[in-house]
Amino acid sequence: MKKLVVALAVVVLASAMLFGAGAYAQTAAKNRLLPVYNVERTDNKCAISFDAAWGADKTRQIMDVCDRYNVKATFFLVGFWVDKYPEMVREIHERGFEIGTHSNTHPQMSKLSQSDVATQLSVSSKKIYDITGTEVKLFRPPFGDYNNTLVSTAAEQGLLTVQWSVDSLDWKGLSAKEIATRVQKAQSGDIILCHNNSDHIVEALPLVFEALALKGLSVVPVGELVYYDNYTINAAGKQIPNASTNDKG
Repeated sequence: MKKLVVALAVVVLASAMLFGAGAYAQTAAKNRLLPVYNVERTDNKCAISFDAAWGADKTRQIMDVCDRYNVKATFFLVGFWVDKYPEMVREIHERGFEIGTHSNTHPQMSKLSQSDVATQLSVSSKKIYDITGTEVKLFRPPFGDYNNTLVSTAAEQGLLTVQWSVDSLDWKGLSAKEIATRVQKAQSGDIILCHNNSDHIVEALPLVFEALALKGLSVVPVGELVYYDNYTINAAGKQIPNASTNDKG
């Protein structure tokens, strides 16, 4: 009988610990600010993006391939890349591609103070604006690293923080076929991550665009995929429009 009482006590204690931990995890999740990883869409659209931090040799070729397939993409530019390649920034803009900021110096921004985060965002956005004359609306954190301070500070500057849901892993030196195999898994609402100077991205893009077209997906810039108001973001980072929000055409 004594052993039964002890066993029941252990079960009760374990249950209390379990439900207590669950309640805490739920509260923590509610207080966490999330960037957009993908978007709830019903119109078979996905977005492709290119992070640019080092090198520009393949950027024009990327745009050429995109134009050949009637695709517009988003380039997330680091401030020092903008400093080094201002004419390329201008060309990206003039050819109708979207530009977002990828910070000013590509630091691990979750380790920065709020003031330093604000400077990273404002300085890089201004550099882009000074060349293009267009306000920056999108921000991608370096390394995909973020915290509440980063997301809220970006929002204060009118920037929507965006991650990705499909990673090409092109930066690892994957072949064109390997990149395409990964990216063709994209579904409606996904955001694809690529890099502007990876080894085989130019050869991969035709394979990517043709595979996505066969699935009935059209590829758009990130800014045409996301919502800027009247939305929520669930615990998985999916941006969901409110019931009153009309779907984009």
